[in-house]
Amino acid sequence: MTDQNDLDFLIRGHTPIIAIESFEERQALDHLLRIAVKSTLPLFQWTATDGLHRIDIDLGAQKHIAAAQDVLRHIKSSGLQGLYALLDFDPWLNDPVNIRLLKEIAMQFDGNHGKLILISHHSQLPDSLSRLSVLYRLRLPNTSELEQLIKTEAQAWQQQTGQKVRTDRPTLDRMIKNLSGLSLSDAKRLIRNAIINDGAITESDLPEVMQAKYRLLNRDSTLSFEYDTQQFSDVGGMEKLKNWLLQRQTAFAGDAGNHRLDRPKGILLLGVQGCGKSLAAKAVPGIWGVPLLRLDFGQLYNKYIGETERNLRQALHTAEVMAPCVLWIDELEKGIASGDEDEGTSRRMLGTLLTWMAENTHPVFIVATANQIDILPPELIRKGRLDEIFFVDLPGDAIRTQIFHIHLARRGIPFNTLDMPALTKASAGFSGAEIEQVIVAITYHHHHTRKAIDTQMLLDEISRTRPLSVVMAEDIASLRLWARERTVSVD
Repeated sequence: MTDQNDLDFLIRGHTPIIAIESFEERQALDHLLRIAVKSTLPLFQWTATDGLHRIDIDLGAQKHIAAAQDVLRHIKSSGLQGLYALLDFDPWLNDPVNIRLLKEIAMQFDGNHGKLILISHHSQLPDSLSRLSVLYRLRLPNTSELEQLIKTEAQAWQQQTGQKVRTDRPTLDRMIKNLSGLSLSDAKRLIRNAIINDGAITESDLPEVMQAKYRLLNRDSTLSFEYDTQQFSDVGGMEKLKNWLLQRQTAFAGDAGNHRLDRPKGILLLGVQGCGKSLAAKAVPGIWGVPLLRLDFGQLYNKYIGETERNLRQALHTAEVMAPCVLWIDELEKGIASGDEDEGTSRRMLGTLLTWMAENTHPVFIVATANQIDILPPELIRKGRLDEIFFVDLPGDAIRTQIFHIHLARRGIPFNTLDMPALTKASAGFSGAEIEQVIVAITYHHHHTRKAIDTQMLLDEISRTRPLSVVMAEDIASLRLWARERTVSVD
């Protein structure tokens, strides 16, 4: 079935109002024009700028009725039953007189002889019109249509410059996958930008396409696109987590062949603050070679009932269209913790998230991080919702040495002259973030005094630091005790 067939079916049906939701206004009108010619129904178009005029035949100069209420009164009184396409009529749907006129016109239209067609990028009809209307969203271009679009743009480039567009099959396939989920006009713009840059579609074009795609899809800023992903070489320890992810990489990418492996759903990273949960979340897309989207629950919340859940659904839909990707839900407990202090919003958010997790078929891998497991609802953390719960504990001796090496090397500080065993021993109970801050403080001291960084300087800074494992010893001990038998260690 095509959009034109679907719209033809709706027009021949008995629902008098059709709301078409799409950014592709021209495409929707082209479909309606073909249907009008085929069915011999007159097709009228109304805009706030040009008023009402017939577009299926050329009638020359026509009477323009521009005001929204005037055009509705004209349609009602004319008695001519045809197709009336009202473009961007949304602002006038707040007027009760307009709503009443729309309702009376809808009841006046008989069977398949008349239709009101509202075309807009976002359709939200009032409840009083819901039983008289149907919502239709134009399909997005499929794989073959996107490939044909690339070929058409490449041919246009060749005619303009006399040069063929350079690419290869694997890159072309990835470009098509990256363009999926976009409208025809948005995809066309991104293809043109990629070709015009250097007359080629290359590997370097793919990240730019994904970033542009994200900006097009996430106009409401409910998600953030994390450009700064990490490699696991930047993460100290976590060998079990690294191996777990490597084992599932091909299954997530859909390259498991005939092994019929289930696509991994996601993980929960629980642990002591500052021990690398966020760094690990950024490293997952780095090793899998996919985009990272970060969901901030704080930006989802809205004072109006129902809007918060709508924002979450929109964010999850964006993640689906960006797939394959990693969806990082940071500090999960702050968004859907148990309790009714927020008039049930958290419970509704939880229900929305659980429904999506159960029904989602797109390659979206969730990495959720949390610091307080005791306030998370049990229905979210049970097996089957997510694949595994990993616990990120305070780093042991070997991992602290590795963390020292990573942060010293990142700042160009030679560690072959330092007493690494002494530093490792002195930093017992320190998190990775606390070790990094020790090194950061020493670099400031070095910059100010111009003294060479040595072991004693680092030991003095360590002695001045009170790690979280000391300041919040009871809370951390309780968390570690809970995790001992219930989670899998990342190391």
